[in-house]
Amino acid sequence: MTTTQTSVVHDLGALAHRLVHPARTRCVCGPPEVLADRSDGTVVRSGAIVAKAHAAGTDRGALAARLALAAAPQLAGILLAPLTAAENPEFSGSAPGLPESPGRPASAPRPVTLWPLGTPVDPTDPDAAPWAEAAVLLARLHRTAPPFPLPPMRGPAKAARAVARMRAALPGDPAVPPVLTAWQALPGWARGEGPAPARRAGFLCHGDLHLGQLVRHPAPDGPWLLIDVDDAGAGDPAWDLARPAAWYAAGLLAPEDWSAFLDAYRSAGGPAVSATGSPWPELDVPARALTVQTAALALAKGAAERREPDELEQLMIASCARIATLPPELTVDRTS
Repeated sequence: MTTTQTSVVHDLGALAHRLVHPARTRCVCGPPEVLADRSDGTVVRSGAIVAKAHAAGTDRGALAARLALAAAPQLAGILLAPLTAAENPEFSGSAPGLPESPGRPASAPRPVTLWPLGTPVDPTDPDAAPWAEAAVLLARLHRTAPPFPLPPMRGPAKAARAVARMRAALPGDPAVPPVLTAWQALPGWARGEGPAPARRAGFLCHGDLHLGQLVRHPAPDGPWLLIDVDDAGAGDPAWDLARPAAWYAAGLLAPEDWSAFLDAYRSAGGPAVSATGSPWPELDVPARALTVQTAALALAKGAAERREPDELEQLMIASCARIATLPPELTVDRTS
């Protein structure tokens, strides 16, 4: 861990610890626990408080709207709410003090948000993965009318950034063309080049659904809630089903888990797919886009870490090669 990373972790831990223990209160707490440290954010826990330093260059206006969404009464029981200003008078939504990157002055802070601790999905117990619970939460989210204007859901933009990262990391690499061919076959909206078709663009979406985006709150065994609203906004709800759909198509998600997820979503009235019949007319484009995004990130990360893609990453890359040989299956007109 670099000196800059160590400083960020220390500062986040101090912010969280300040809420756990008021000033001048003695404690025997251990050091802060790093829950995540990626380019899109650093997450640190102290006691029952979690502090997140968001990515450098975060759109603060969009982040404020997304935080307001997570705190909105309409989303209670669906999204984990951030700590409120009343609970957190000194650091209420975006706090100064963390430089955005090495060489940037401390006067250019990364926004920081504070959250209650939840219990995440146990990665060592795949049989207990809450696929049905995640689907019900998504259906409830998608059925909720946006309570106020929101920025677009960022899923397609994230896919486009992944492809750009791959291109920059692997110029001329023979593994790249099949991924790019699969990418270029997608409609513009799925590549972040415009809004989704109007009839599917106004739904409330999470934008980055995977099992790491669920926690039980209150910890340790409260109900499941969705977390991480950094990509939430208005868009096509099928995007939120795209990652499990892509995993299923690639053989990474067991058929019984996919069926549990899809059946629970439909039973809860989710609008992303038809209530009966094949879901693929609605899911085909988003699932292809998530396949490309996953493959592109795998190649870029492999290049950065000077390693070959692992077995699971190879499956997604192979899926792109297969997609590149097939015509798009747009059996439903998504442009009207």
